[in-house]
Amino acid sequence: MTEQRKPAAFRLDDPHVVVATADEEDRPRFNDAVRITPEPQSFDLPVPVAAATPAPTRKRFSWGAVFWSALFGLVVLGGGLAVTSLIEDLFARATWLGTLGAALAGVAGLALAVIVAKEVAGLIRLGTIETLHSRAEAAIAADDRDAARAIVREVSGVLATAPQLARDRRDLENHLTEIIDGADLLRLAERKLMAPLDAEASRLVARTARRVSLVTAVSPRAAVDMAFVLIAAVGMIRRLAALYGGRPGMLGLIRLLRHIIAHLAVTGGLAAGDSLIQQMLGHGIAAKLSARLGEGVLNGLLTARLGLAAIEVARPLPFVALPKPALSDIAGDLLRRSQDRSQEENRPAPG
Repeated sequence: MTEQRKPAAFRLDDPHVVVATADEEDRPRFNDAVRITPEPQSFDLPVPVAAATPAPTRKRFSWGAVFWSALFGLVVLGGGLAVTSLIEDLFARATWLGTLGAALAGVAGLALAVIVAKEVAGLIRLGTIETLHSRAEAAIAADDRDAARAIVREVSGVLATAPQLARDRRDLENHLTEIIDGADLLRLAERKLMAPLDAEASRLVARTARRVSLVTAVSPRAAVDMAFVLIAAVGMIRRLAALYGGRPGMLGLIRLLRHIIAHLAVTGGLAAGDSLIQQMLGHGIAAKLSARLGEGVLNGLLTARLGLAAIEVARPLPFVALPKPALSDIAGDLLRRSQDRSQEENRPAPG
C-alpha cells in the first residue's frame, strides 16, 4: 500500500531534504530524509524555419531583342535622314519653305519627346505597381512590420490623385504606428484603399460587358463585332489601370495586356473554369436563346472575365482581406436579362 503524504513545505537547504534524480527514484530510502525528484519539463516551441529562397535565374542573351533594337535604330536613322533631306530640298526651293519645314520638324521632335517621356513614366508607374504587389505578398507571408509600413506609404502615394480616398489615406496614416503586425496593417490598407476602387472597377466591368453584349447581339457583321469588342476591351483595361493608379501609355498598355493574358493562362483560360459559363453552355441556356443573342451574351461574359483578370493585375495590393469579384456577381444580371429578353421574343403574339 502506497504511503500517502500530506502536503508540506520544505527548504532546499534543509539537511533532511535530498534532491534525487530520476535514476535514483527506485533506490531505497535511508533515515527520515525527504526525497524530492524534479520532473523534467519539455517545451514544444515552434522552431522558425527560414524559407528557402529560389536560386536566381540567369538571364539569357536574347538575339530577338538585338534584332528589334537594331531594326528600330535603322528606322529612326532612316526617318531622320529623310527629314533632313526634305528640309534641305525645301531650303533649295525657297528660304521660307525651309524655315517652315525646320519649324515643323522641331515641333514634331518636341511632341515626340513629350510622348516618349509620358510612355516612360507610364512604364515606371506600372513597374511600381507590380513591385508593390509582389512586395505586399512577401510582407504578408513574413508578417514584416517595417516593409508593410513602407508599402502602405507607397500605395498611398500612388493613389494620391484619387479624391475619394483622401479621408481613408489620412486615417490609415494615423494607424501606421498603432498596428504592430505587418500583415494586419496591409489587410487594413486593403479594406481602406482597395474596397472603394474594387466596387468602382466592378461597375466599370459590368457596364462594358453589357455594352459588348448588346452591340454584338444587334450588329449585322462579324468584323464590326470584333472591332467593337477589341476597342471596348482595350478601353476597359486602360480605365481600370488608371483607376488603380497606373495610367499607362501605349507601351504600358501592351505590357499590361501581356500580363493579363499570362494571368488568364495561369488561372485556366478565359472561361474554362467559370461556373456561370458552364451553366450557360452545359444546361442548354444558350440553345434557348437566339443565335445572335447567345453570341452577344457569350461575348459579354468573356469581356467580364477579361475585366476580372485586369483587376487582379492592375491592383497594387493582392486580394487577402477582401474577396475577389466573382463573374456571377458582375455578369449574372446580364444572363438573367438575356433570358427574359429571349422569353419575350419567343412569346406568341396575342390573337
